[in-house]
Amino acid sequence: MSMARLLAEVSARHFPNPPATPAQVATFEARVGWKLDADLCAFYLHCDGAALFDAPPEMNYRILPLDRIERARAAIRGSEEDKDGSPSHYTLVDMQDTNFVILDVASREHGRYPLLDAFHETYPEEAPRIAASFEEFLAKALRSGNRAFWLAD
Repeated sequence: MSMARLLAEVSARHFPNPPATPAQVATFEARVGWKLDADLCAFYLHCDGAALFDAPPEMNYRILPLDRIERARAAIRGSEEDKDGSPSHYTLVDMQDTNFVILDVASREHGRYPLLDAFHETYPEEAPRIAASFEEFLAKALRSGNRAFWLAD
């Protein structure tokens, strides 16, 4: 499914925030030191974060607004030390209870960042890949019935 269709579905059936402006995207990129890939840029210019399935604060999937994206080790471990996680891991989706879907901005493939599962009890020792891109992640999330699609039943 194309990003345009996915974004239309987010708008029609979920709880998107108002769009980020190009200036907000530029400020974010300057703050973090990396650029959004095409999927993420399209998403944030469409909506600066979103709750999927349920309205806040009840949602399981909360795609963070730009100003809430931070290094995963800071969000999960409250630390900026390398032992607490890679400096290239950034939060993207809050799954509640300090569990996140994160981006690995050092592992860009085909112009896109892979997404990883960051379970607070096993991160950083374990952070399995769950999607090769945000587009893949969003498509699977929207078909998940509000469940973490990458976890066993």
